[in-house]
Amino acid sequence: MSQTKLGEKTDRVIAHELAKKQREVSVAEFFERNRHLLGFDNKRKALLTVVKEAVDNSLDACEEARIMPEIQVEIVDMGNDRFRVIVEDNGPGIVKEQVPKIFAKLLYGSKFHSMKQARGQQGIGISAAVLYAQLTTGRPARIRTRISPRHDPHMMEVRIDTTKNEPEIVKDEKIDWKKEHGVRIELDIEASFQKGDQGVDAYMKQTAIVNPHATFIYTNPKAEQSVYPRAAEHLPKEATAIKPHPYGVELGILLKMVKQTEKRTLQAFLTEEFSRVGSGTAKEICDNAGLATNTKPVDMEHAHVEKLMEGIKKTKIMSPPTDCIVPIGEELLEKGLRKEVPAEFYASITRKPDVYRGIPFVIEAAIAYGGNQPADQSVRLLRFANRVPLLYQLSACAATKAVIQTDWRRYGLSQPSGALPVGPLTIAIHLASVWPPFTSEAKEAIASYPEIMKEMKLALQEVGRVLGAYVNKKKRVANQQERINIFENYIPEVAGALSEITHDKKELIVASMRKMLEKNKEFILRNKATVQEVDAEGPALGKSYDDVDDEPKEEDDGK
Repeated sequence: MSQTKLGEKTDRVIAHELAKKQREVSVAEFFERNRHLLGFDNKRKALLTVVKEAVDNSLDACEEARIMPEIQVEIVDMGNDRFRVIVEDNGPGIVKEQVPKIFAKLLYGSKFHSMKQARGQQGIGISAAVLYAQLTTGRPARIRTRISPRHDPHMMEVRIDTTKNEPEIVKDEKIDWKKEHGVRIELDIEASFQKGDQGVDAYMKQTAIVNPHATFIYTNPKAEQSVYPRAAEHLPKEATAIKPHPYGVELGILLKMVKQTEKRTLQAFLTEEFSRVGSGTAKEICDNAGLATNTKPVDMEHAHVEKLMEGIKKTKIMSPPTDCIVPIGEELLEKGLRKEVPAEFYASITRKPDVYRGIPFVIEAAIAYGGNQPADQSVRLLRFANRVPLLYQLSACAATKAVIQTDWRRYGLSQPSGALPVGPLTIAIHLASVWPPFTSEAKEAIASYPEIMKEMKLALQEVGRVLGAYVNKKKRVANQQERINIFENYIPEVAGALSEITHDKKELIVASMRKMLEKNKEFILRNKATVQEVDAEGPALGKSYDDVDDEPKEEDDGK
């Protein structure tokens, strides 16, 4: 009996000791130890992630302020695997009081609760870059900001208090800065610079493709400067924020919404808090759920909300509005590709909007064929989400799977089983959405939702058919030209043999054969002109690639 009591006492003491060790972990502390989740796996990738997060912020700020973006990116090699990343834009600037929270507080931003297309979403990106700089070099971020010529520019140095996830201001002073408005951020980080398909050079080039309205000036650590001028003179249409769609809300979110709403009836809650729900649809949802339209949302229990979910599933509701997403557009996507990928043939397609989990999205695809691209290697695949290049996790991305699952042999390319096709081709796939479904917080690959996969494959098939028509026509022209060349070389020998058989003059036979050959050459010239016209201007000419003669028409020459 005494042993049992002693055991109970010991258990209580141990429990109390264990309880003393429990404490809250801030989000900054969590990512301090798990920075790989945010894209800081290695030094090379860290450099790319820092540049990407700063450029994304600059582009979003300029577009929201309706300013044509002009963004300067400079990377300075400081030695010993340390680099200074400088990103400067001509955006609206940031109010001084907001600078510390925007740059030195994780999960702080304006886009997380907004249902419209944007590059940033979670309020982590740029502050995570500041955290990485702080961890690897111990130096604060330096930010310059100016909101108008009438306001003084400010320079602030900030760092993150990781135990509280709160900003610390190291320095705050007025400065002399000739820029009328904009932001400049400088971060000293531990990194490595390498050229290649997963480096900053490739990122800048691909960013210029899907942001043809922006000008980029990029200087790499070797002091090599690249200028990517804008290819469009107008900003993209501004996305409009929408309310959540009933099909995209899960049970836990719905429980929270009914408790937080200020609406007094269930019908008013449904019509005011969701998109595409009018009074008639709201009444139908209530009827299907077996709930009264005048039910008070705040009084609803778990069982009532489950009935409401079932009622939503049973009700046919219109797809959400699509003005919350802004695709690049066929013309501008092709312009961007032409500007940065030299080739002989281009085509692009923008699909109609679709929905996954109640969230609208649009898939776009473009191709660049031929030129100096290697014909004996796998095609080059460029993946984008909300105008941002995705350079890592190629095999995990829905775009890669969609390309592999498309039969490119039908379009004139070779394709090993279960692999990317082989040929002189660049394929670009862009997902525009209110909430792109990434596979991780690092936002490096698109999740394989069935609706997204289906739209990607349909887009690839559309551009593939146009490519196949072009490639096949080009092959027919080349084969016909080869036959003509061979035939022309042997005309004298063939004419001599025929002359011996028919006793006709060899000169007459040669003349007749050359006349027949001229008709074939006219056919070749007509088809070559068509192919060259397509090379120069693409399929938007309104012509079909089959609107040319497959064979020369024979004419009666009276013989």
